[in-house]
Amino acid sequence: MRPLWLRLVPALSFALLSCAPGLHAQEAPSPDAPPPASTAPAQQEQNPETQTLKVNVNLVDLYFSVRDKSGYVTGLHQQDCGLWEDGQQQTIKNFTQEKNLPLTIGILLDTSGSQKNVLPLEQDSGARFLSEVLKPKDEAFLISFDVNVDLLSDYTNSAHELKRAIDKASINAASSSAGVPGIGGGPFPTSHPRGTLLYDAVYLAAHDKLQSQTGRKILVLLTDGGDQGSQETLKSATEAAQKANAILYVILIADRANFSYGFNADGQMEQLAHETGGRVINVGNNGKKLEEAFDQIQDELRTQYLVSYTPKNKAADGKFRKINIDCGKDAKVQARKGYYAIVGGGDDN
Repeated sequence: MRPLWLRLVPALSFALLSCAPGLHAQEAPSPDAPPPASTAPAQQEQNPETQTLKVNVNLVDLYFSVRDKSGYVTGLHQQDCGLWEDGQQQTIKNFTQEKNLPLTIGILLDTSGSQKNVLPLEQDSGARFLSEVLKPKDEAFLISFDVNVDLLSDYTNSAHELKRAIDKASINAASSSAGVPGIGGGPFPTSHPRGTLLYDAVYLAAHDKLQSQTGRKILVLLTDGGDQGSQETLKSATEAAQKANAILYVILIADRANFSYGFNADGQMEQLAHETGGRVINVGNNGKKLEEAFDQIQDELRTQYLVSYTPKNKAADGKFRKINIDCGKDAKVQARKGYYAIVGGGDDN
């Protein structure tokens, strides 16, 4: 992974090491002790002609929701939908509606200067959302971003702990000077000023936190949509979310009338959400609309489907494969637009 100069990196690296499955401290054997006796049966040598060929068959998992004029569509079956990869129809192996599959949620909170008047709304609605959506097997983490990217809460199932963390989030005072969030607030190189590190936050959340997780994974990004000074780009942040199989929802929120610089990033946020199977919800600075946005995300999570297939194109060449799923003329399918055929992919798809 490219070296990152963000404050989040040590915290994330430590968190990943401390939370990684299967990493347990083991007591070293005494050097004087005899080796333990083996109870395993003796292995027979295999003739090369009779050895079993091991084949790594990768399943691509695709989470999606379906809407029509009446709202979210439930009760679909495998025969109701068709799936294509790079224009070639695929054979669906599994088709289920997922309501109880464990969910991993990352909340990304913009704490730059433009959010000063709406941060309390984000804290109240975000805490309520987590308390309502988290089930016993679910986990969530919380990241804030401005001139830095900070891990405010690592993986936990405790809505109370998450609320405490989100309530501690504060606007970075350095990010409100000169009318541009994040610039002029510290000893940063002037040739590469750091401002609101939105793309860095998305990349780190997806690549460092979510890529090793299984099951349903979503990121909820509360922001005005502006990025200044990220080391990552819209493209690399989007790719990181796609490779982690994470759905990204963007809630556009800001008191734009009372902030001095112009906004032109809505198109980038649409692309980021659309390419990962999520969507953008613009709430302005309206607290009621913000609560409704979180309710909409909950509704989508309760009506998601999971479809799995083995690609007919077996080449693990690292290239991007476009996916299209069709569930009928009047049905609008919301799903990620493709995946990267990574060597040894499996869950990473």
